[in-house]
Amino acid sequence: MKKKSKLPKLAKLPKVRVPKFTGRRADDKAVAADEKFTQALRTLPRITNETVAEHREEVLSSARKYIYPLSHSKHRVIVITSTLLVLAIVVFFAYCGLALYKFQSHSAFLYGVTRVIPFPVAKAGSSWVSYESYLFELRHSVHYYQTQQHEDFSTPAGRQHLKKLEQDSLNQAINDAYVKQLARQHHISVSSHDVDAELALVRSQNRLGSNDQVFKSVLSEFWGWTVDDFRQELKQQLLAEKVATALDTADTGRAQAALEQLDNGADFGKLAKQVSDDAATKSHGGDYGTTITESNHDLAPQVVEALFSLKPGQHSGIINTGYSLEIDKVTSRSGDKIKAAHIVFNLKSINTYIQPLHKSEPPHEYIKL
Repeated sequence: MKKKSKLPKLAKLPKVRVPKFTGRRADDKAVAADEKFTQALRTLPRITNETVAEHREEVLSSARKYIYPLSHSKHRVIVITSTLLVLAIVVFFAYCGLALYKFQSHSAFLYGVTRVIPFPVAKAGSSWVSYESYLFELRHSVHYYQTQQHEDFSTPAGRQHLKKLEQDSLNQAINDAYVKQLARQHHISVSSHDVDAELALVRSQNRLGSNDQVFKSVLSEFWGWTVDDFRQELKQQLLAEKVATALDTADTGRAQAALEQLDNGADFGKLAKQVSDDAATKSHGGDYGTTITESNHDLAPQVVEALFSLKPGQHSGIINTGYSLEIDKVTSRSGDKIKAAHIVFNLKSINTYIQPLHKSEPPHEYIKL
């Protein structure tokens, strides 16, 4: 008798119908692709010499829709940038205006701004007085008192002194403007050569240091100046001296008359007693009363230079010291020391010629000190 198998019966799998491959579907796809390609070729535009301009315009017009947004964005960027720039300029000028005219700051930053932008601080007659010229005077005075006198401007006494320095600096800036007006009226000017000559004279007598480095250090330490700042101050000083000399025709005439008498053999000592304005020396025939060396800083550099160019018995021409006209004579010489006498004609102060302008064309100040 046969034994029955104990293996489990497998479940019947569903029948899967496998499609028969006849090759017709692939052929259909190929035919369809050929038809599409043929159709595409039929729809392609035919470009000839006659139609090339038309097709170019068609292509460009379709591209403009992409370019226009970019142009629009660029225009917007320009508008925004311009607006921000204008706003920044307005804010900058508003800040400077408040700092200068309301709070009257004299910081290094604002001083630098006034050297670039000609903010006015006053008007002297027909001339504008720049804020830079006022701060130029004020800052070097403040620097001197802070560094050399160790003054504290935050104390009550210091604040009071600062107010005086501010007023003096403003007055000086206004007076300088009047001097320039007078110089223009009388065709007087100071050239760079004049400044160079004066600077070389002072330097040659070791009045501002023995070399360039010491010279710069002295200017910086005492006044907070650069060499260019010193040249600016020196130029204004020389201009005031030239104007005063040109306008003081009376004293200039006296000096010229005295020189003519000396050239004609007049006695120097007797003439000094008669016409010299130096009360301390005129009674002694103009004798200085002491020996003089080239390093003597009690005399004007122009006088020292003239004296050491003379021989004993010779007299100089008219020497302009800036505040007086002098005629000097060397009476004796021993080595590097000389004895001399002088005849002095004091020039009128430049204020003599400025005051009438103050009265006829009063200055208008734009800051209240």
